[in-house]
Formats: sequence, structure tokens, C-alpha cells
Amino acid sequence: MPTRVVILGAAGRDFHNFNVLYRDDPSYEVVAFTATQIPDISGRQYPPELAGERYPQGIPILQEDDLESLIAQHGVDLVVFSYSDVSHEHVMHLGARAVASGAAYHLPGGETMLKSSKPVISVTAVRTGSGKSQTSRKIRGIVAASGRSAAAIRHPMPYGNLVKQRLQRFESFEDLDAAEVTIEEREEYEPYIRDGAVIFAGADYAAILEAAEAEAEIILWDGGNNDTPFIAPDIDICVVDPHRAGHELAYWPGEANFRRANVIIVNKVDSARPDDLETIRGNIAAANPEATVIEAESQVRLEEGASIEGKKVLVVEDGPTTTHGDMGFGAGLIAAQRYGAAEIIDPRKYAVGSIAKMFETYGHLHDVLPAMGYGEKQQRELRETIHAAAKEADVIVIGTPIDLARVLELEVPSVRVFYDLVEVKGPTLEEILKPVVA
Repeated sequence: MPTRVVILGAAGRDFHNFNVLYRDDPSYEVVAFTATQIPDISGRQYPPELAGERYPQGIPILQEDDLESLIAQHGVDLVVFSYSDVSHEHVMHLGARAVASGAAYHLPGGETMLKSSKPVISVTAVRTGSGKSQTSRKIRGIVAASGRSAAAIRHPMPYGNLVKQRLQRFESFEDLDAAEVTIEEREEYEPYIRDGAVIFAGADYAAILEAAEAEAEIILWDGGNNDTPFIAPDIDICVVDPHRAGHELAYWPGEANFRRANVIIVNKVDSARPDDLETIRGNIAAANPEATVIEAESQVRLEEGASIEGKKVLVVEDGPTTTHGDMGFGAGLIAAQRYGAAEIIDPRKYAVGSIAKMFETYGHLHDVLPAMGYGEKQQRELRETIHAAAKEADVIVIGTPIDLARVLELEVPSVRVFYDLVEVKGPTLEEILKPVVA
């Protein structure tokens, strides 16, 4: 009798863990995935085309809230935790629910990392919004300048048709349009394309890695949230955010990244408080004293020729960073304050539909509007919220890394914010990468 398994997920790590650990092992039977964090991803199915011949009907994706009834209904023996950027307390509350219902509880580790035939540089973080993407983009630029070819592989965000999203390769904005990606996906893919790079993503990372290896000399793993790498790295970089000092020892699996990394980047030192920086330095010394440490600024700038001085502004920020990432601000608000905005508009009174519900869920938000857009309906509600708030604002400050005005076809004045990683203390990334690039 195989061990009956439920995998707790959020449309990403859960699918990878299944593919690597359980899909082809007859000693296990996965009876369901559960879903949380991301709107409207439950009620779907992990399709038979991806689940394999042992699952001709596919595998249902159900609500995490129903965990106890799932365990009882299917005689579940093992609950596998498979998503990221949650507190240790959250992880263990779910463990307690599983154990109280009669199942064992498991946190997969390094056994889920695929092995590459090419050198691998991984970029992870202790929390979402720490600065992984700007770090990854800088690394890709360094590799490209050396004359070597690099392929970026992004953490999965398969929120649509999973069969179509098995293996995705993006080289142009037209590729993104054709794939009907969400705003959250665009935030990760578009900056690479803007820099002339190719990025891979999807649901089946064995196939994705094989495709990336076929056209690149170096693999760059660009992690999502604070998840661990899907591919075993040769250079293991973890980005730490001093605006959330202490979180590096309090969130899963960010603490694992923090303790495992051989390079730690303390980002945003230009906008962090000195006591928070000292907390980070002390925690590095205690938890990972052998790591090479780089301190860096996240330099914020407005698009060329733009000015917001003396203006009323509505600030739109990266969605995941400001929602489940627990940040009350991002690059957009920092830019608004630094470049002399006269007033920051509170977006809550203009929010509609799922955007209004989002503000109820994340009560720490009041000065910024997260760019939530996990589907057409939510994108319409985001656009409606922005247009309503624009009646009070002079300009929209867009702190997301994409051209949101183009995606939502905004009819109001907007200014984009860009941010770049600049090392200010410790070795440079060029020096760190020499062994791989050479």
C-alpha cells in the first residue's frame, strides 16, 4: 500500500517537489495539492500530461483550509509543505494540524535540487522583495560582458494553463503577450527582455533546465519569494533586506538560504536604519560566519526627464513584496519621498473589488497600491482603482519593474521608477563571479 500524500503549495514549489520526489515513485500516491497565497489557483487540476502515467485523471488542487477533511477522507499518511515566504510559526501551525489529524509532516530539502551540466549561479533571499531580481540582472550583465552566454531560469509562476506552461522561453515582449502572463509574471520577466536577455520558466524544471543548457554556457537561477534553489548552485547568493531585520532568522525557507549561502548581499543600506544594519551583521556572524558579505545600495531613480517635485502622487508598488512580503513600501514610495512629492495619496478609499479585499487582508498597507493582477478581472479592478485615485493625484508613481501604463492602458499621467544594485562594501559581484565566468 503506497504512502498517501497531500502537498501543500501555491502553484510553484509544490509542482516541482511532486515532479522530483513523487511522480515516478510507486511507493507514494499523491491524492491532492492544496493552494494558498495566490488568488483563484485552487479548484484547478495538475493535469495528467504533467502528472504522468500513474495519474491518468490528473491530481486535484484544493483549498488549504480543508486540510483536516482531506486527511480524513483519503487516509493521508504524509503532508508535505511546499511553498515559501511564511513565518516559522505558520509552517509549524500547519504541521500541528497535520499531526493532530494523524499524518506525518515533511519539509523537503536539498534532494529537490536538480543537477546541471553547466556552472550554476543561484540568487535567493530571506524575504520576497529583498532585491533578488536586480541582483540577478546585474549578474547576467556581468556574465554577458565577459563574452559568456547565460540563461536565466526563473522560479515558477504557472497560474494559467499548466500544460501550455510546462516549458516557457521568453525573448520578446510579444512572447509575454502571446503567453498571456499576469502582472506578477511580467514584473519578473520583462526586465530581462528589456536588457536583451532570454528567460526560462514554467512547471517542469527538468525540461526547462535541459532547454536552458542547450543554449547557454552559464545557468542563472533567479529565485521567487524566499524559496530555495531548484538547481544545485556552484555560487550560492542570498540577498538580505535590512528593512525587515530579524526576518532572516524567522521565515521559511529564507533562514535556510541565509544559513546555506556562500555569499550574502545586505541590500538597501542607503535607506536602512543603522541599528537594523547592525542586527543583520550580528545575525550573519552568528548564523553564517563563513559567508562572504557584500553591502549594497539599491539606488532608486526616476525615468529620464521626469519630475514629481511638489506634486500629489499615487504610488503603485510591486504586489507580492507589499502584500505577503509584509513591506509597507517599496522603491516607488522611496522615490516619491526622495524626489520631493508634496503629498502621498491614500489609495484605500478608491479600491474596488479584490483590491479592496486585499487592503482588508493586509492591514499594514496605506501609502501604496500593490500592483495586483493575477487575472483579467483583478487587472480591471486595479486599473479602475488607479483611475479613481488619479482624480486626486497629479501623477502615478510606478514602482513596479514593468511598464504598467502599457499593460493596463492607463489614461493618466505616470512616472516609472527604476532601481539598481550598487556594491559599496566588500568584494564586487565581478570578483565573486570570476571563478565561474573564467
